[in-house]
Amino acid sequence: MSVLVARPAPDFTAPAVMPNGVMEEKFSLSQLRGKYVVLFFWPLDFTFVCPTEIIAHDKRVAQFKERGAEVVGVSIDSQFTHFAWRNTAVDDGGIGPVGFPIVADVRHDITRAYGIEHPDGVAMRASFLIDKEGIVQHQVVNNLSLGRNVDEMLRMLDALQFAEEYGEVCPAGWQKGEAGMKPTTEGVSDYLKKHADDL
Repeated sequence: MSVLVARPAPDFTAPAVMPNGVMEEKFSLSQLRGKYVVLFFWPLDFTFVCPTEIIAHDKRVAQFKERGAEVVGVSIDSQFTHFAWRNTAVDDGGIGPVGFPIVADVRHDITRAYGIEHPDGVAMRASFLIDKEGIVQHQVVNNLSLGRNVDEMLRMLDALQFAEEYGEVCPAGWQKGEAGMKPTTEGVSDYLKKHADDL
């Protein structure tokens, strides 16, 4: 596995099922340049933990869009399997008409480019926060049985945007609306004097 933080996110072009249900043959990550992107992988369609994570992302699409971010999902299934899963009711183990593109990585090229192929041959539960310049700012990788917290990705996006806007850094557990820290010796001393007990 490779760490991609601070490096350009590997571009790709692949088939995808779009939010309107249409299959697009050539969806590219680069077409989202200029926007923040939350790119997340799951092992397989029609499995167990995966639909909970996909539905959790879908329920927060509007919150990501409010922050100027696009959500993109990827697994090693075909676009036809993605299409079928989208058209399966949630009560029947499907994901319903989710509001973000679902990319087909049948040849595993994308999974391998991101360094998150599991020994079993599927994608691990990996998420990448990509900035407007196409640079990876955050990544998290879980093994197959461990579901992710999508609200943590929203928090990281808020932190990234705060740091970009104010030139300050975000201390442990930082939440939107809280004080940041100036990246200096004086800044950390000042922050700890006021907030150390809350950490």
